[in-house]
Parts: sequence; structure tokens; C-alpha cells
Amino acid sequence: MGKYVELNSGNFDATIAEGVTMVDFWAPWCGPCRMIAPVVEKLAEEFEGKATIAKVNTDEEQEVAVKYGIRSIPSILFFKDGQLVDQMVGAASKDVFADKINALL
Repeated sequence: MGKYVELNSGNFDATIAEGVTMVDFWAPWCGPCRMIAPVVEKLAEEFEGKATIAKVNTDEEQEVAVKYGIRSIPSILFFKDGQLVDQMVGAASKDVFADKINALL
């Protein structure tokens, strides 16, 4: 069973360095963030071994959020081999996220 990776300033760069990574910037008090949390968990299962699904708690990792210019949450960033290639702000369906990941694989 796949699980998303919890990112922080210590492991962020190494985690996104290779392959495709989707990063969900969220906070515990954010309603839309809580709404997509089960979707993110499901994506982590479905893309296990193909792509990395990760989350960053913006309350705890403000430095990472500032580095990537996160102003609204949820913000979903897509990386390929360490490069930011796409981003979305706000909640979306599982299919929308999966389509973006598949396009990068």
C-alpha cells in the first residue's frame, strides 16, 4: 500500500530530484486541503513505484512554502527530475491530478 511522503526543508530537494513528484502544500486548518487529503492518499497508492506523491504542511515548513511562492493553499506543484513543470491552486478531482501526473510520466 502506497503512502505519500511528508516533506520538509531537509528532504524536499532530494525527494523531487528524480522522476515525477506531485507535492501538495496544505495546512490542518484548511478546509479544501482536508477535502483533497483522501484523494492525495489514493494517488499515492495508485502511483506507487511510478511517481512520488508528497505533502508539505505549510504551518510547519514555512521556509519551503516561501521558496516556492505558495500564497494560497491547497497548492499542488508538479516536478519532473527536480524541475517545477506545473502547478495548480485549489481543490480538484482525482482524475485531474492523475492526468497531470500521467502526462509527465
